Amino acid sequence: MRTKAKNMLARAVSLTVQTPRLRLCSHISSQQLSPTPIIPWPSLRARSGSILPRVAYSMRTFSTTSDEVLATGERKKMNLVGAINDALTIALEAHPSACVFGEDVGFGGVFRASADLQEKFGKARVFNTPLCEQGIAGFAIGMAAEGSIAIAEIQFADYIFPAFDQIVNEAAKYRYRSGNQFNVGGLTFRTPYGAVGHGGLYHSQSPEAYFAHTPGLIVVVPRSPLQAKGLLLSAIRSPDPVIFFEPKALYRASSEEVPIGDFELPLSCAEVVQEGSDITLVGYGAQMGVLKKAADMALEKLNVSCEIIDLRTILPWDRDTVFHSVNKTGRCIVSHEAPITGGFGAEIAAAVQEKCFLRLEAPVDRVCGYDTPFP
Repeated sequence: MRTKAKNMLARAVSLTVQTPRLRLCSHISSQQLSPTPIIPWPSLRARSGSILPRVAYSMRTFSTTSDEVLATGERKKMNLVGAINDALTIALEAHPSACVFGEDVGFGGVFRASADLQEKFGKARVFNTPLCEQGIAGFAIGMAAEGSIAIAEIQFADYIFPAFDQIVNEAAKYRYRSGNQFNVGGLTFRTPYGAVGHGGLYHSQSPEAYFAHTPGLIVVVPRSPLQAKGLLLSAIRSPDPVIFFEPKALYRASSEEVPIGDFELPLSCAEVVQEGSDITLVGYGAQMGVLKKAADMALEKLNVSCEIIDLRTILPWDRDTVFHSVNKTGRCIVSHEAPITGGFGAEIAAAVQEKCFLRLEAPVDRVCGYDTPFP
């Protein structure tokens, strides 16, 4: 299936770059065509009192690349599940109120992401829960509301739906409905998502778009071990509740050099993984590997230079970095593993079409999953 996706992406690139070039009106200056500055939602870091607005900034200037992180400190090779375990260890060591819990978490979890944590930190801080996702979410919200750091694991993203009401109606709205008197900052839901080739219809779903429709949540999807560790530590320390989708297909298939110490990567800041000049490819999570292969194929067979952007956070997403790239290349393809109808790619495509219209040389295209249960 991933090979088919790669070929579909390469074909989409070919069709997009062959679209006739549009001529811009001569009276429109490049300054007028630059994207509208983005002012992110307020940073609500206080547990009580008035809302503290964040100073407006261009989110692109905040973006931290993997190379910048690797340039500092000692590092070692880790796979993705090892990087997750390392981040959880650091969080438990650094924050005495932090707890890790979920189905089979005390035994290390089905993917071993929490291996050895109970032995290190005790059964009071790393423990199993009943097989009840709604109960896990409600318990986590209560812990966070009382000031603890709650790191809850939903064993598979496919089973997060019983907890949907707790997450979107309670966690996401907790600060808003209390007028910022109370919040559930420090609440993180970890869950593995996506296809592995043998998971069938109940262990292969990518449900990120359901949660991206909910103001008050942060939705993060890492692409690699380094990204997973840095983003997870940021998520755990975020003043807002975070859903952290982990690409389980990469748990042991992806490995790289990762700093061994405590570091964070900024949320809501995309990364330009590869610079290019002809077309912008936008994605997140495990799909980034597919995008890279398609970009290599496009360069080799079509001599097309692709700029690749990893969103990393899809809510709130880094519009400025995407708009900056599309205004440069004039073309854009969005790709994700989830079904195409109602997928988050539609939101990206609509925003690019609206904000980059005068620079676009072809319609924004989407290469996504089929509108069927998996596979």
